[in-house]
Amino acid sequence: MMVIIYPVWAAILSAAVVLLCGPKLIPELHKLKFGQSIRQEGPKSHQIKSGTPTMGGIIIVLGILVGTLTFAHLTVEILLALLITLGYFIIGFIDDYIKVVLKRNLGLTARQKFLGQLIIALLATYLGIHYGVLDMKLWLPLLNININLGFFYYILIWLVLVGTTNAVNLTDGLDGLAAGSVAITSFVYALICLYFVKFDLAILCLSCTGALVAFLKFNKHPAQIFMGDTGSLALGGVISSVAILTHTEILLILIGGLFVIEALSVIIQVVSFHCRHGKRVFLMSPLHHHFELKGWPEVKVVRNFWLISALCGFSGLIILLLS
Repeated sequence: MMVIIYPVWAAILSAAVVLLCGPKLIPELHKLKFGQSIRQEGPKSHQIKSGTPTMGGIIIVLGILVGTLTFAHLTVEILLALLITLGYFIIGFIDDYIKVVLKRNLGLTARQKFLGQLIIALLATYLGIHYGVLDMKLWLPLLNININLGFFYYILIWLVLVGTTNAVNLTDGLDGLAAGSVAITSFVYALICLYFVKFDLAILCLSCTGALVAFLKFNKHPAQIFMGDTGSLALGGVISSVAILTHTEILLILIGGLFVIEALSVIIQVVSFHCRHGKRVFLMSPLHHHFELKGWPEVKVVRNFWLISALCGFSGLIILLLS
């Protein structure tokens, strides 16, 4: 019974860490002028957010680490998940540091990010296979069969890690949107981990949920702080690492459906612009900006997208139970 209660305590502890650190970090970031630059081509209503402190992902990751390391056993699975999470956290931190501190708006180049993400993916896959927590097989839900991918398994893991982290990053565009959506997704994955009797991974997931629910106190509209790439890339790392360790890479497409939709909206917009002589499908991408420009209040967009995230997550749970 205590094993099942540990994930709940981990969530509470993670939330407490964020709630205690938030009021201390925000004023310090203000003093250091670690403010977010708002792109000029974005919605005009966002210009008022310029100067809001970013890099709030620091306290989110701190909360996740404290909750996880306090209650979880340091198994190979947990260490691998933390390696992926911290790897993407470092990439995000460097990106934010360049943009906010060095005042280079573009941060890391696409090539630099790609290289960092590739190294993490290859290292994680090699270690996972070497220590026996990854088996180079792809599980197909409903059909309930496993396909041995061989070398292509490395490509699959890279796609899952890079796709998820960048999709979460794209979703982080409105106050509370990414934090609430990932909190829902990580809660769903906590249930999946409990279903597979992976209690330590459940602790990681609920630590993530607890930290994000607490972070919403500072990140809900009007936001006092943004998570930045420091947070969004790390959170993508949590979700994608748990997906590969539970062999639910295919289900992740549905469970993280909101992030897939957001990423697809950007791809569709870019392809349309280049192939249809400047014509756009959406008023602006990612998709949440389209609805803003349609006249929806920011809070309405966020709440509706949270609902989509919940529907996607629990639809994934149903598919799992039917498999």
